[in-house]
Amino acid sequence: MWSKIVSYIPDWTVFMQAAITLLFPIGLYYLYKHLYFYVGSGRSKESGADSQEEHKKTDNEGVKQQQAASTVFTQDYDADLAAIRTALGGNSDVHFREFSVKGIQARAALVYVEGMQDEELINQQVLQNLMFAGEMQASEGIYTYMKQNMLPLAQLSEARDLNHLQESVLFGYTALIVEGMREMLLVGSPHGAVRTITEPTSEALLRGPRIGFTEVLSENTSMLRRQGLNKNLEMKRVEVGSEIKKNLVIAYMKNIVNPDLLQEVEDRISKIDMDFILESGYVEQLIEDDYLSPFQQTQNTERPDRVIASLLEGRIAILLDGTPFALIVPVTFSMLLQSPEDYYERWFPGTLLRVLRFCASFLALLAPALYISFISFHPGLIPTQLAISIIETRQGVPFPALIEVLILEISIEILREAGIRLPKPIGPAMGIVGGLIIGDAAVQAGIVSPFLVIVVAVTAISSFSIPMYSAGITLRILRFAGMLFAAVLGMYGTILFFLLICSHLTRLSSFGVPYITPISPFRVSDWKDLFIRAPLSIMKRRPEMLKTQKKNRKS
Repeated sequence: MWSKIVSYIPDWTVFMQAAITLLFPIGLYYLYKHLYFYVGSGRSKESGADSQEEHKKTDNEGVKQQQAASTVFTQDYDADLAAIRTALGGNSDVHFREFSVKGIQARAALVYVEGMQDEELINQQVLQNLMFAGEMQASEGIYTYMKQNMLPLAQLSEARDLNHLQESVLFGYTALIVEGMREMLLVGSPHGAVRTITEPTSEALLRGPRIGFTEVLSENTSMLRRQGLNKNLEMKRVEVGSEIKKNLVIAYMKNIVNPDLLQEVEDRISKIDMDFILESGYVEQLIEDDYLSPFQQTQNTERPDRVIASLLEGRIAILLDGTPFALIVPVTFSMLLQSPEDYYERWFPGTLLRVLRFCASFLALLAPALYISFISFHPGLIPTQLAISIIETRQGVPFPALIEVLILEISIEILREAGIRLPKPIGPAMGIVGGLIIGDAAVQAGIVSPFLVIVVAVTAISSFSIPMYSAGITLRILRFAGMLFAAVLGMYGTILFFLLICSHLTRLSSFGVPYITPISPFRVSDWKDLFIRAPLSIMKRRPEMLKTQKKNRKS
């Protein structure tokens, strides 16, 4: 009897696998916790030390700014022009154009940066009007008369002091200095060579608008305005960057957006402290909830139609001058697998395409790990005929499954990166031809098996079907981690890896919104736009997770 009981007790390796399966996630959790605490405490210490230095710098800069602000303009033309030349004369691209105002017999000068103004506008509306104007007949003063009668410009402002004038000129405004006038005028607006409006390259569609954002902030905001008439579309402009300042716009629907969400976005943006914000990716990294997570917590897009659709759901868009990529917050994981084309087609093909993307993301993440698990640990789970076929193709392969997969996966990733960096005419061709040649040569040399080439090819194609390039990168990174789990623990490791990702996603949030909602927390009404895309007539309510002011899409 005892021998029969003992025979039912699993082998000691099973207990070892169970112990590792239990202890491994616990160890990862404490490692993550201590790492997060260490990095956070290090940042706080650095910020504490830096704060004292910043206080000293702030005091010194405050004195300098007060000194610069005290340099106000006088009616002495020569003294004011000399002060401006001293402040701006070190820049070779700053030009001074002196002339005479005929109507008042006074000297004047234009100060501008080469290539950053509309020369035709300045020549016709400023120089021509002032140099050939008739005699001035006004008692209200030169400044008022020139603003009302001699400068037919929509954008006309006044420089408060030398520091303000210096910043404005270097940013692209043209300064006008007139003898006998204390005020310094800033005419026109920054203007330079810009890219024409084209179709977005990173989010191609077969059906939908062919317009994408550009690097000019004013054009991007006007694209959102041109989506349709709506007085509730508000845009708040703020400046970011301590050394080089850039304009940033927060766009939202004031009658829909959650006020708490809007306040949270404004607070995070106000805390950005960097010398220069070159691209919206800087903003994305500085305002996200968890910088240690591999998953992105904001959505970047070049499409105005995607932005306006998100605003109508109650989300917030962040646009930065100098980049065509806008940010949308908050974001959920399902948004990264959705395409605007899902809503432009009828609901049935839109649903089919969306389900295909979810399946493709699963394959892009776990297909190599499942291959390693089946081949190395659990060949009994494979149908017999298929297992025999795979074993025959692996005859003569000198490497274990993990090394075999790594060789091919790394080669594919290198080809993919090379195809992106090469010139457009030869980049795609090099990627396709290189993949075919390397795959065939590896099989012929006996380095990898033909079945693995199929698995890696399906994995690569599946990753291409993900609409968001950033989301595809995340799955590509996690794919290698899943392969290591599978190589150590087999199917147990693959399942453990998937559970760890799921547990991380349940803890992750984007601006207070759970990352995998409406799956967790469960919201039935939001499932109409999750795995399926329900007919538009049924989608009557906005997502509950956003807690919008207006719950219904239809009035």
